[in-house]
Amino acid sequence: MRVYFDNAATTPLDPLVLEEMLPYLRGNFGNPSSIHTHGREAKTAVERARKEVAALLHTSPSEIFFTSGGTEADNTAILSSVRSLNIKHVISSRLEHHAVLHTLEYLAKRKEVSIHYVTIDDKGQLDIDSLKELLALYPHSLVTLMHGNNEVGNLNDIQHISSLCRECGAIYHADTTQTIGHYPFDLSETSPQLMVASAHKFHGPKGVGFLYKDASLAIDPYLFGGAQERNMRGGTENVAGIIGLAKALTLATEGMEQDKAHILNLKRKTIALLEQEIPQVKFNGLSHDVDSSLYTVLNVLLPIEGMGDMVLFNLDIHQISVSAGSACSSGTNIGSHVLQELLSEDEINASIRISFSKYNTEEEVIYLVQKLKEICTNG
Repeated sequence: MRVYFDNAATTPLDPLVLEEMLPYLRGNFGNPSSIHTHGREAKTAVERARKEVAALLHTSPSEIFFTSGGTEADNTAILSSVRSLNIKHVISSRLEHHAVLHTLEYLAKRKEVSIHYVTIDDKGQLDIDSLKELLALYPHSLVTLMHGNNEVGNLNDIQHISSLCRECGAIYHADTTQTIGHYPFDLSETSPQLMVASAHKFHGPKGVGFLYKDASLAIDPYLFGGAQERNMRGGTENVAGIIGLAKALTLATEGMEQDKAHILNLKRKTIALLEQEIPQVKFNGLSHDVDSSLYTVLNVLLPIEGMGDMVLFNLDIHQISVSAGSACSSGTNIGSHVLQELLSEDEINASIRISFSKYNTEEEVIYLVQKLKEICTNG
């Protein structure tokens, strides 16, 4: 059996998405900036996709800007806001994705901003009182706090954070890469002024995403070189990717309740089986609390010592794909910066992230737990 449990890194492409994309990889290949028929057809398709995405999020198409993915969207939100709005203070947490943290560190190294980190507890929960204190000290700052953590699954109340930020005149950017396509959004209500998405997190293609930018926020482009995306992003649009993104988000929205119920059942079953078969097992962050975490993510601390990546290798031998943390840290000696904030080194080495999708089955969960029990028993 070949099993894939690394959906927080990337999800399988939905066959219906591929079907929607194929005409724009074959016959409809025009450049959307060209004025001839081929170009106009491509432009029409891109704008139709933009309207579809905007409608699903209950916002205006003028507030959706297509990008190459979540990382570019995060970089655009942060760099453009800081530089266009003359922001000198940024409030964030040490558990953010590297697309956010590394961008902030770059700006701080250049002395463009000072970074102020919200206090977190040993489960990775944000201290809202700490956020309020920082907002009182730096009211006109950029706040960048994610919606759902990609490693331990903790969910933040972005509506509450949005309200606090607006009361203080702060700009709020939320990395929503793990939640768009999995949770309903109504951007006509109080929401972050800046949000991001990446299609491959909800069964769309890699290499395409979008930035949501509140219309009242005037920021300069991050990428220059053309008038594409209403002068907000230079570069020829990834037409087939954009078509795929819109189709994937449509399918995700239409099947959201059914898919969530299915995945939650798998997550609960995984927790129950792990506790039954490996009694000393623990869970990192709030990932075992289905009401306070992403229903797609479970971060497991196994009762083993000195195994490190050998757990992943042993699982891979049995055709099971999981991860030790963010895919952006894989293949390096950095490890999970999120787990480093919460655990000891030994505990980090004994931790794995299991992340689910609509395509996973109970049979696969049983197989995974069986192999994990063998690894913990045999050492």
